Amino acid sequence: MKNKDYYAILMAGGVGSRFWPVSTQDFPKQFHDMLGSGDTLIQKTFNRLAKFIPTENIFILTNERYNDLVFEQLPSVTSRQVVLEPAMRNTAPCILYASLKIQKENPNAVMIVAPSDHWIEDEQSFTNNVKQAFEFCSNNDALMTLGITPTFPNTGYGYIEYNKSSVSDIKVVNQFREKPDYETAKHFLNQGNFLWNAGIFMWSVTSVVKAFQNNQGELYSLFEKGQDAYNTDSEDKFIQENYKKAENISVDYAIMEKSDNVYVIPATFDWNDLGTWGSLYDKLDKDDDGNAVVNAKTLSLESSGNMIRTTDNKIVVVDGLKDYIIVDKDEVLLIFPKAKEQDIKVVLKQVKDKFGEKYG
Repeated sequence: MKNKDYYAILMAGGVGSRFWPVSTQDFPKQFHDMLGSGDTLIQKTFNRLAKFIPTENIFILTNERYNDLVFEQLPSVTSRQVVLEPAMRNTAPCILYASLKIQKENPNAVMIVAPSDHWIEDEQSFTNNVKQAFEFCSNNDALMTLGITPTFPNTGYGYIEYNKSSVSDIKVVNQFREKPDYETAKHFLNQGNFLWNAGIFMWSVTSVVKAFQNNQGELYSLFEKGQDAYNTDSEDKFIQENYKKAENISVDYAIMEKSDNVYVIPATFDWNDLGTWGSLYDKLDKDDDGNAVVNAKTLSLESSGNMIRTTDNKIVVVDGLKDYIIVDKDEVLLIFPKAKEQDIKVVLKQVKDKFGEKYG
């Protein structure tokens, strides 16, 4: 029997531009089967949460333009569960908005806020970690996050520094750190009490609303004005009129970095944020030449370390290419060095400037 007080907010509004040309503004990566597994990323995440959270308590937070994609890919959800942002305002406003809706429906709710596009293989360990956090949040005024034990000095993530004297699984957070340079990241790893910030949060609805009230008074009062409208027919009108007035601010800046009741559990599961083609390559099985292949038939000659993806199982012949991203999608073919994958955002802008917005 699933606990009726368990809720989830599934964050599904991002564009994932580093996965261009597959991920586009009209059809972002969370709605694609990036792993070639038969399920899209949002379907995998929804099913993972539905193992211990009542299906009807999983809310999807996304942009208005992805409304149809959500219902197409998650046919069991109702319109009550799809929370639409009429404007892009980062993570704090939409989390506050969804939290106020949930609080009005169930003041005893505890919830997880989770990105819709992460790769987690050991789903049982994930469930155990989240349930442990829910138990703690039910009995304490706490803002919690799951941190990932670093495997190398990654400069692409923010870090969480926890108190070394914490002996239990649940650690007191000292501070959040911005994405570091390489030397700083090495220093963090040597300290032994730094975790990657995966952007996965757990809290009771009471604690998160209180944190916004205390730290973001203006934002809180903007959304609190809609209290009577939430979960009624007049909610949409209120949000259309007011959402765009919200400050563009992340939940990390808005409440996590300003609060003194923040805790972290070092995750016991493997995790990958699937942020780039290279991170996807790392997670996929490789052929005999060390190429990761999705939806393609390949003839590889003196070629290794490549990420190859097509639509419709196209035959791809590669000769003499090492560590490249080769992605064929409709009207776009990308052949790009893996070492420069962070520049795909820049290239995408150049393509749109030269050939038109429709290619992005």
